[in-house]
Amino acid sequence: MSTSPTPDPALTSTIADRAARVRDRIAEAAHRGGRDPGAVTLVAVTKTRPLETVRAAVAAGLRDLGENRVQELVEKSDAMPGESAGGAVRWHLIGSLQRNKARDAAARADLFHALDSLRLANALDKWAAEAGRVLPVLVQVNISDEDAKHGLAPDAAPDLLAAVGERPNLRLVGLMGMAAIAEDEGDLDRVVRPAFQRLRRLYDDAPAPLSILSMGMSGDFGVAVEEGATHVRVGTALFGPR
Repeated sequence: MSTSPTPDPALTSTIADRAARVRDRIAEAAHRGGRDPGAVTLVAVTKTRPLETVRAAVAAGLRDLGENRVQELVEKSDAMPGESAGGAVRWHLIGSLQRNKARDAAARADLFHALDSLRLANALDKWAAEAGRVLPVLVQVNISDEDAKHGLAPDAAPDLLAAVGERPNLRLVGLMGMAAIAEDEGDLDRVVRPAFQRLRRLYDDAPAPLSILSMGMSGDFGVAVEEGATHVRVGTALFGPR
């Protein structure tokens, strides 16, 4: 078996510095919300980033990695196996998923964040069974009421949560949502915070106990942490603009 290339030291150092600043901001937000910073997982969103950058991120201490597209997840997890395959990283599939891609998703993702229909749940359950595993999943809710956002309507979430809980090869662990993009600082309180509060209420009122609340990205993760996020999905603040 070939030895993995050594990550670029300068790139690793840059990412490590940015990750430290992000973690400091997470800690500050957690303290404002009366929470333990250790209860918040930083998911480094590596979508569209080359494998060299992913290796540097891992060398910088980042272990939770987020991909939007199944094909990228397959390619990168071939090089760096995830936890479910005995590897040292956790691959989060955070983007919307077509049912014809469910087989690879069920086999490769350590956590799937974007379950938004019963038909997709059934497909993932089938392929997870074939892979001989139980796939941890989050139900994605459209908390911004934007047509462009994926996820099911908030009032439909309880029914899907109950149905997913009955699938033997899926393990329902939480909820995921995205707020509208904040145009300025004022929007963080006017627009973003109410959306995250909405998801938190669904999380607290779920028919079975949940453990993961995935919300918050580079522009709004501080508010998300204040409102109870357990996982924040951060790309630009770690790796710079695409």
